[in-house]
Amino acid sequence: MAKESARSEQDFQKVAERVATVTILGNLILSVFKLMAGIVARSNAMVSDAVHSASDVFSTFVVMIGIKLASKEADKEHPYGHERLECVAAIILAMVLFITGLGIGIEALKNVFSGSYNDLQVPGCFALAAAIVSIVCKEGMYWYTRYYARRIDSSALLADAWHHRSDALSSVGAMIGIGGARLGFPIMDSVASLVIFGFIAKAAFDIFKDAVDKMVDHSCDEETENQIYECVMKTQEVRGIDSLHTRIFGNKIYVDIEIQVDGSYTLIKSHEIAEEVHESIEKNFPKIKHIMVHVNPDPN
Repeated sequence: MAKESARSEQDFQKVAERVATVTILGNLILSVFKLMAGIVARSNAMVSDAVHSASDVFSTFVVMIGIKLASKEADKEHPYGHERLECVAAIILAMVLFITGLGIGIEALKNVFSGSYNDLQVPGCFALAAAIVSIVCKEGMYWYTRYYARRIDSSALLADAWHHRSDALSSVGAMIGIGGARLGFPIMDSVASLVIFGFIAKAAFDIFKDAVDKMVDHSCDEETENQIYECVMKTQEVRGIDSLHTRIFGNKIYVDIEIQVDGSYTLIKSHEIAEEVHESIEKNFPKIKHIMVHVNPDPN
């Protein structure tokens, strides 16, 4: 079991590293391309979008560090493992994402409230083309990262996927703003930057909330708990369940359960039933890392 667990952690890390390498290279190329397009085509929205893409590179490094630390085996000082370090990485990512968006939003607000709309430059066609390229590329990165995040059940990698999706949405805002500016409404470029900030802030909040839920021993969803209940009750000797508590620890689940068995059973027999329940849960729910089974005598 220990060897299988170690092999699983190694596979987890290899997949995460491969995904990170692909997205880092993609974001570096895309951010340079969008920055050049923003400068050449005189689009503040596209420059803002380029900064957003550049922040994805940093965020992916944060995710990789978190995943690497979370994959470490349990030790004397951390007997329950290091899974929560992945949540720490997700929280840092959310903060970086929000701060990046805040800078974009503040600059856009200055332009909106300046009142000198006629002094704003009209973006060129290059910026519009760059926005379309960005939407396609970032949406592709989102689906690519999301697929592997769900495959290895990584909350930090899933957070990074949503970072890509927020960038794709911000590029949609940039495209609309640039198009509006070219149609004779220069202020639309700055309005688009404000819309981009809204998308970034929403993504940051969702990532932060998900990570905090996993940090504070949030229980599983009701459907999962019902499935565990049904799984335990399939054990022939179990007469009932007195209590069932679950908690999410990083990307793993811990279960504490009290079952009822015949009060006349010997300690050895009761222990065997508890072992059977333990093995049944472990077999049917791969995400469950630790199970504590307590046996109570049936009062009837």
